[in-house]
Amino acid sequence: MGTTLADVIAPELFTPYTVQKTMELSALFNSGIVTHSPEFDRLASEAAPVHNMPFFEDLTGDSENVVEGADLTAAKITSKKDVSATIRRAKAWSATDLSAALAGKDPMAAIGSLVAGFWARDMQKELINTLNGVFGSYTDGSDTVTPLEDHILDISGKSGDTGKISASAFIDACQLLGDAQGQLTAVAMHSATKAFLKKQNLIQTQRDSTSVEFDTYQGRRVIVDDGCPVANGVYTTYLFGNGAIAYGNGSPEGFVPTELDREKRKGSGVDYLINRKTFILHPRGIKFTGAVRANQETVSRAELANAKNWERVYEPKAIRMVCFKHKI
Repeated sequence: MGTTLADVIAPELFTPYTVQKTMELSALFNSGIVTHSPEFDRLASEAAPVHNMPFFEDLTGDSENVVEGADLTAAKITSKKDVSATIRRAKAWSATDLSAALAGKDPMAAIGSLVAGFWARDMQKELINTLNGVFGSYTDGSDTVTPLEDHILDISGKSGDTGKISASAFIDACQLLGDAQGQLTAVAMHSATKAFLKKQNLIQTQRDSTSVEFDTYQGRRVIVDDGCPVANGVYTTYLFGNGAIAYGNGSPEGFVPTELDREKRKGSGVDYLINRKTFILHPRGIKFTGAVRANQETVSRAELANAKNWERVYEPKAIRMVCFKHKI
């Protein structure tokens, strides 16, 4: 009958290999935008569709003068809660899609790299949809609500070169975080935006400690994704700080991340590889409200992209993300 997927894939080995390889291949993890957290692994493994994460707000106010006989005024500390949502996704491949990988010296590693590459790209799409929602707007009666309005710089309405991305305009976008702008370490942009900057010799190529090349703009690592919004000549570029997005890989009760199946009666037989992911990919400090949601099992990409589902709970400077809208 020849080699089948069951001959080369052990699900209990394939799953952790694929998870680790996905993070290795993902520019989101390599740039530091997304950080893996065991705490979020635990949350993603819960049966609940959303997860409450209480936190104490920072201390505010001023110190007081010390005066003999005068009492100090006791201040209070307040708390809020961040809320993340579990994302459940799955994908199935047939052996015909993977047959070339079966010829490799290490078929499981070859197939695992292909599957991990798929999930790395897919996760980037999840993040872009989340950003579309986080920085989006919605109508509430006669009012337009933009949850993260103070983290958005829009120069697209300006005429001529003043409406285009430039070094000075990029600095203005960073300045939205004020003295916390040093946190911004990476930038996600459309390939057309990168090409525009590259023509001006503003994109630099560097190597990391493992000799892997990556591009930077104004010292910030560049991630290229054509999922970054573009409409009527207006492009959206996102700036991030380290750990702006939290990631957790879940394994809830009864969850089967990798399965093999075989359709024996079709020709000489068709093998299937089914891969499932239960995870959290959450922008820190922006809670998922679930105001618009069709299914409890998972949140859809359309729902992630809906601004009604997001509300800021951290103080502004603690949100390590900026949205920059411009022309090229």
